Amino acid sequence: MVICGVAYATSLAVPLWFQAHQQRILVVTSGSMAPKFDAGDAVVLRAISDESDLKVGQVISFWPMGSDELVTHRIVALRKLPDLRQDAATGRMVQKVGPDGERLTKSYVVTKGDANAEADVNATPIGRIRGVQLAVHKGWGWVLQWAGSAQGRAVMLVPPLLALATLELLAMGDARRARRDHPASRRTDSADRRVDELLLD
Repeated sequence: MVICGVAYATSLAVPLWFQAHQQRILVVTSGSMAPKFDAGDAVVLRAISDESDLKVGQVISFWPMGSDELVTHRIVALRKLPDLRQDAATGRMVQKVGPDGERLTKSYVVTKGDANAEADVNATPIGRIRGVQLAVHKGWGWVLQWAGSAQGRAVMLVPPLLALATLELLAMGDARRARRDHPASRRTDSADRRVDELLLD
């Protein structure tokens, strides 16, 4: 019971500890960054406060354009690209212009997985970056993923509950045997019942 209870409490406490320190822990699901980390490892991220925090060579987690799945790759280049909008009259994409008439640009990062031969197809806007990698914990990912699953929680919670129920049943059985083995207690019980009957009458 103690082991299962500690395991379950730890599975809840680990993510909360990182959140309390303004960090996030993510499970790696592919081998695109091998050998730095591989599927089943866990990556600790720190959110960026400004684009000046980003440098070539850093490992970041981000949402690629048109996708809601996080990717963790290395920055290979920083780019200033035209900030585009759709022209209402022509329907074409044109570069935005500031109040002073200057053409506006937007910051992007070019990324690449260490195990990949080519850089990622699309550059990623700074606003789609989730965080910068601080640390890697080998093998933590599978453990955290299992602990958060329905099967993992059942394994950690069901045995202690069954053990408690068994102990309660055994205690009730011991109490019945003790009363059966001690006639004095039975006499006391019967006397108590007679008193109860008299009071009820």
